[in-house]
Amino acid sequence: MTAGLLFDLDRTLVDVQSFTDYAAARLDAEAVVGHDRTLAAVPATDWSSDTQATMALLVTYAGDPRWDAMSEAIAVHELAAVVRSTPMPMLAEAWALSASVPRAVVTLVPERVARAALAAHGIDASPDAVAVVGRRAGQRPKPAPDGLLSACESLGVDPTRAVMIGDSTWDAEAAHAAGTGFVGVPFHPGALPPGTVTAPDLASAVRLALG
Repeated sequence: MTAGLLFDLDRTLVDVQSFTDYAAARLDAEAVVGHDRTLAAVPATDWSSDTQATMALLVTYAGDPRWDAMSEAIAVHELAAVVRSTPMPMLAEAWALSASVPRAVVTLVPERVARAALAAHGIDASPDAVAVVGRRAGQRPKPAPDGLLSACESLGVDPTRAVMIGDSTWDAEAAHAAGTGFVGVPFHPGALPPGTVTAPDLASAVRLALG
């Protein structure tokens, strides 16, 4: 029986990515760290090339003392996109359905961006209402499992009894590494590998995850 739910934010609960200028964010991030490393190999996704490269920078420089400044440079663009962001279909219904178990949002954007995006679309995003594990210094970003494991710890839930709901291969790989279940809600048809458990919409994903 599922004891807890973990949600990706972007293109799972709220679409911020489509409205974020990741081309500019990538340039600003590169201005902080330069070009002194080859980007880490990361999972293929249906994201734009600039989005993929920006997130790859965050993975590549994890643990570097410049990481926090680079993340902040990217966050300026993500936060600016919140006012234009859109809720994913059936967000309100899915959020109501998921209230039956402990839940957390585990995301590649910073916590403050995630909370702002949720609040912009009628979700109580106060710390008392929902746990949010955003990107932060000292924690490897997805596809590493760190954020998911941190969320499970904060919820008091064994990872093997939690289910991650997300839209991307990064979410799926993080869930596999953390030992949680996974239900995909792909933003584009076919975006997740064959054999991945998927649902046609967010509310259906919650129902499937809860069994």
